[in-house]
Amino acid sequence: MSSKMDRRKKYTRMMLKNSLIKLLKEKPISSLTVKEICELADINRSTFYSHYTDQFDLLSHIEDDVLNDMQRTLGVYNFNKEEEALQMTVKMLEYIVENQEVCQTLLSENVNADFQNKVMNFAQQFILSGLEDMEKHDQQVSEYMTVFVVSGTIHIIKKWLRNGMDQSPQQLATIINRMTNKGLFNYYK
Repeated sequence: MSSKMDRRKKYTRMMLKNSLIKLLKEKPISSLTVKEICELADINRSTFYSHYTDQFDLLSHIEDDVLNDMQRTLGVYNFNKEEEALQMTVKMLEYIVENQEVCQTLLSENVNADFQNKVMNFAQQFILSGLEDMEKHDQQVSEYMTVFVVSGTIHIIKKWLRNGMDQSPQQLATIINRMTNKGLFNYYK
């Protein structure tokens, strides 16, 4: 009986999440209502409230799911090794391809900047954790560099999504990693 209930809960949550993602393509989160989400999901409002407090709570759960998936996916790589950094970037982009609708929606203007900030913090901590043995002065510089690299990467990914993913994950990962490792002026050398 409990496995049937678990399946029902998973199905309900999936329907609510899918409905929110569809609605976010049309209008901002601040304009959406729980009633609209429930109507699209064909689920009662009382059922919604047994899982989430409001549309923002539902969105937060979707964001956390994506971040947890990314953490599991990327956690096996060492960012400090150039070859693994490239593999890690490819895996991240492949994840985005597999979850294009959700990722594109979460990075759109219809969602507040919370997800983008969560991604920034996650990526910065991931990179900085590999640079722990730096001196205090170097660590401050590293924090600025990671902000630059991570925010640039996020905007490259957003442009890539807007362009219909016109590069393969491998091609885009190579561009991102070359920019990160060589910089703008040495990119073509």
